[in-house]
Amino acid sequence: MHRPALSIVIPCYNEAASLPLLHKRVSAVAKSVAGDDHEIVLINDGSRDDSWRIMQFLASADPRLVAINLSRNHGHQLALTAGLDLCSGEQILIIDADLQDPPELLADMCETMTREDADVVYAVRRKRAGETLFKKVTAAAFYRLLDRLTDTPIPLDTGDFRLMSRRALDALLSLPEQARFIRGMVAWVGFRQVPFPYDRAERHAGETNYPLSKMLRLALDAVTGFSTAPLRFASHASVALAGLSLLLLFYIAWGYFEGDPVQGWTSTMLVVTVLSSVQMFVLGMIGEYIGRLYIESKRRPLYLVADIAGTVHRCTTLGFQAERTRIPESEIAGEERR
Repeated sequence: MHRPALSIVIPCYNEAASLPLLHKRVSAVAKSVAGDDHEIVLINDGSRDDSWRIMQFLASADPRLVAINLSRNHGHQLALTAGLDLCSGEQILIIDADLQDPPELLADMCETMTREDADVVYAVRRKRAGETLFKKVTAAAFYRLLDRLTDTPIPLDTGDFRLMSRRALDALLSLPEQARFIRGMVAWVGFRQVPFPYDRAERHAGETNYPLSKMLRLALDAVTGFSTAPLRFASHASVALAGLSLLLLFYIAWGYFEGDPVQGWTSTMLVVTVLSSVQMFVLGMIGEYIGRLYIESKRRPLYLVADIAGTVHRCTTLGFQAERTRIPESEIAGEERR
């Protein structure tokens, strides 16, 4: 099996407006770094626009481009997993399709990897152009809270934009969990990892595919995937509440012996409400962990591939690939003529 020097993996969801420029810029950068010895892997994550049709056309015109069509929308992290599982390069660049992360930084990232003898070069955002103050503040708070909660140090202000060696990627692919937080998993596998500071650009076209609900889900995946701190909260809360209850008992006893017993239901209801809130929070977190154990126990494939345009040199190890995955080039050409 031929292994190209470079693979560029790009998950896409409703990115039809960005794909032509994305391919032009990424292809130019890949050729400047690796010549013709590269592959570009586009993953269509159940897009509802013309993304898949455009990917097919691009694959028919560029033999170094592979387009993978998932059977449905799996989510960004699983779509990225599919691309990483099926790419075959010695070095692997992960980048989003919205062009906020400039592909032109690849040469400098490769130089950094060689100079530092690193297995991972992760991009650290210095500036975030085109993003709201709310998103900047919540993102900064999330990364710092995650750093306090997790046992594995996860670099601050980083996304999935990074360059990896083949051995680091193979180590990552050995982790089969369903709820995936790729940047945390890359940090967990170790090897030598070095930062690469850069300024993030504005989105080229379209709208963000990470609304608040998806950001919260990703945050929950990160916390529950890399920390047991929410479960430990139950024991810490029980100790604190036991101490508070003891103080309250002394307070009641003091009032009784002083002839001024505690009266009214307000204080009672306050205590009941506080205890109930803590109990519901703890039960909710326990349920979240149990739910993840239930999902993991099913052992389902992480992703399902419906079609592939182009040539894939690897077999899937974490997903399922349907039988009819190769789209004949004649069929693609006929579709374009129509």
